Amino acid sequence: MSSMSDEPLVLGIETSCDETGIGIVRGHTLLANTIASSVEEHARFGGVVPEVASRAHLEAMTPTVERALEQAGLRFSDIDAIAVTAGPGLAGALLVGVAAAKAYALGLGVPLYGVNHLAAHVAVDQLEHGALPKPCIAMLVSGGHSSLLLVPDVAKGVVSLGSTVDDAAGEAFDKVARVLGLPFPGGPYIDRAARDGSGAAIAFPRGKYDDGTLDFSFSGLKTAVARWVEARERSGEPIHVPDVAASFQEAVVDVLTRKALQACREHDVRDLLIGGGVAANSRLRALAQERCDAAGVRLRVPRPGLCTDNGAMVAALGSDLVAAGVTPSSLEIPADSSLPITTVHV
Repeated sequence: MSSMSDEPLVLGIETSCDETGIGIVRGHTLLANTIASSVEEHARFGGVVPEVASRAHLEAMTPTVERALEQAGLRFSDIDAIAVTAGPGLAGALLVGVAAAKAYALGLGVPLYGVNHLAAHVAVDQLEHGALPKPCIAMLVSGGHSSLLLVPDVAKGVVSLGSTVDDAAGEAFDKVARVLGLPFPGGPYIDRAARDGSGAAIAFPRGKYDDGTLDFSFSGLKTAVARWVEARERSGEPIHVPDVAASFQEAVVDVLTRKALQACREHDVRDLLIGGGVAANSRLRALAQERCDAAGVRLRVPRPGLCTDNGAMVAALGSDLVAAGVTPSSLEIPADSSLPITTVHV
């Protein structure tokens, strides 16, 4: 494509969990990124309620799309393609986004691209740091996923190297926050509390640390924190929340960064990308940078606003698929709550 204006305008729709995200990109240039979050409606339940999320997506879809067009200074008629998260995620929530995307694509007479939510977390970094190195290692850490991927070319496919065998990292943050009496979602609150504590205060276990695989396990760590807190409460000893938060956080990021660099070594790749909601964690970013510098690996992490779920990441992957000449999706595509990571496009 000869100039920026020749690149297609792609509108991305993300509804896999509790954020209605709409993004508009031209190539790797971000023009709009609007989000309506229902997180406060779920907070009193201590976790995301699928039915509540689906209803919130229905209500937020049209106004959030209109806000994105306004932010970008565009009309519907300017859009060249629609991209939507087809999976993985909450079935009902995904259905809202997929149905809306089909309606927009049909109404506008433009191609539709159903994309994988996890691959979109990889593609989004290009909006900030330019084209991805080929290949790179991507570590995706969020409420539902902890995955290590080899990414030869994000539009053509990814290779799964390892994933969580139980709780995802973000899930462990939420559960430990609950034990410590911190609000939902737990990640930002633990990150904040940990700043006043010591990561070396309590020796919490590191699951699968030296097992030679690239898989993760955080369930034992979560249980260890809960037992430690319960034991203190029983004996009437004070619990210094910042120390517990910092020590738990340190155990998680130690394992994550260790395995990520192990993947880089094993596959002789010099570029590491970290994405997903937990990539917004300040300690993960700092330790990853420190260890990458020591190992001669270049680190790419999107700014925190692009790490959490958003429509820009879906539009970015859609834009890659258009540029790669990938055949658009059929208007019959299903919403697949368990879409495998290796299926980038449906």
